[in-house]
Amino acid sequence: MTRYRNEMQAIRKYIRNLDSRVIETNCGSIEYARTGNGYPILAVHGNAGGFDQGLMMTNKTIDPQFQVISVSRFGYLRSSIPEKPSVGMQADAYASLLDSLNMEKIAVVGYSAGSASSIQFTLRYPERVSALILVSPAAPGKGPVMSKAIFNIFFKNDFIYWATITYFGSWVQDAWIGVPKEFTLTQEYEAEVRDLLYHILPVSARVDGSFFDIYTSSPEIFNSSNNENYPFEDIAIPTLVISAQDDPLALHENAQSLVERIPQSRLLALPDGGHLLLGHYEKVKSEITRFLHSNKVSIDKDM
Repeated sequence: MTRYRNEMQAIRKYIRNLDSRVIETNCGSIEYARTGNGYPILAVHGNAGGFDQGLMMTNKTIDPQFQVISVSRFGYLRSSIPEKPSVGMQADAYASLLDSLNMEKIAVVGYSAGSASSIQFTLRYPERVSALILVSPAAPGKGPVMSKAIFNIFFKNDFIYWATITYFGSWVQDAWIGVPKEFTLTQEYEAEVRDLLYHILPVSARVDGSFFDIYTSSPEIFNSSNNENYPFEDIAIPTLVISAQDDPLALHENAQSLVERIPQSRLLALPDGGHLLLGHYEKVKSEITRFLHSNKVSIDKDM
């Protein structure tokens, strides 16, 4: 128990030191953190995340010449969640955040389950999006299903989750964070996987957002082939989709179909690395930078 308490204390201190802020809007309270001084990019985290996960992922995949506004989505950390949340409402919350920050136009990067609200924001507010980047995205097609029994046991209680990843982490890393079973983990990769698993803590502060993602948001986009709320063909914004061919959570074939439906899109297909794109962060960072510059996104503030 001493180890558990010490590690939880360290994680909570880490989150506090990231210096996030909370603003009140007509969409409720929204938590965000802002880093850098270049052209702004809205970072939209994946399942079991928060603004801290967004910062972690942008640090790996976004060049520091850009400014990052990393948001905690509905029900994550200090962001509130409406009584009857929807992905469209989450997109409206992004617009409210940008209004509060006096930002007219930004690029958007959506990671994993964050792709649904990133796409909705682009559809609802196309005049405010200069470029769209979707990394290991939840997309139309077959998607993972987690039983509510497993969710209730492991993703509501901090100690149970901590004990599981501490002593049985290798057993759950494929199903929970998308490390392919056949992928060889070097010491460096093992450290990255362990770091992400630990920074899902405290799960008790992310449970409402995770529940919405797993049972509403992600299934909605998985089953969106004939959903009028996802007219992918109407997206007129330059879009880059990044996917690993061995991703067991966000299937590569789904990413391919997404690119086929979004007119101004292209696919960066990585040969391996799973859901976390292990071993490819420098290539991803380089391709995202090239994509943004090729679509006339300036490295200077241009809002």
